Amino acid sequence: MAWRLHRHGRFRGWLGGRLGGDVELGDRAWRRALHVLGAGALIYYPLPNDVFVIAPKEDVLLAALAAVLVLELLRHRAGLELPTIRPYEARRVASFAFFAIAVVAAILLFPPPIAVAVVLGTALVDPLAGELRANPAYRPLYPVVPLAVYTTLAFGALVGVGGWPPFDAFVFGLGAAGLALLAEWPKYRWGDDDLMMTFVPALALYTIGVLGAGLPT
Repeated sequence: MAWRLHRHGRFRGWLGGRLGGDVELGDRAWRRALHVLGAGALIYYPLPNDVFVIAPKEDVLLAALAAVLVLELLRHRAGLELPTIRPYEARRVASFAFFAIAVVAAILLFPPPIAVAVVLGTALVDPLAGELRANPAYRPLYPVVPLAVYTTLAFGALVGVGGWPPFDAFVFGLGAAGLALLAEWPKYRWGDDDLMMTFVPALALYTIGVLGAGLPT
């Protein structure tokens, strides 16, 4: 018998019912909620380096990523059943693993203002964009609303965390938003939109904004 980390969709069925739908709606809502919770990784920045006592916070962050990747390995090698896995992810790396890699790598590899901008953008705007495209009633709001939300989040991060001048922060935030939505749109056979949506704008902000324009980190 395969191991499983779910209750045969009972919670997702309940959630879907509360939202006026079925287990499929509940599954989608729970997946979106978990995606948004990915922004919680940004608590890494205000935490003291020795808060965990047994290891520096960087090591703890990497250990958390390793735990996610072990779950993904067990899913493929030992038949571990995880909730919210979509049919196309059965024989490839799941989106949650790509998202975990993207968030941890962004935090450890890029300056804080850029990491905060792209992690918030991916965590919050990706599910928003998906919901707007999925619902015919809200589809006309795409891509204007996701673009505006991402730009606002990036502007706040670049000004509030990095001290970028407001005009530069707006221009680069808008450019990052456009690149993120372009990276989010395609369906990647062996990659994932979460990974691309995080790294494409992060690389652009770093190479053009920091290395090119000399903006602060």
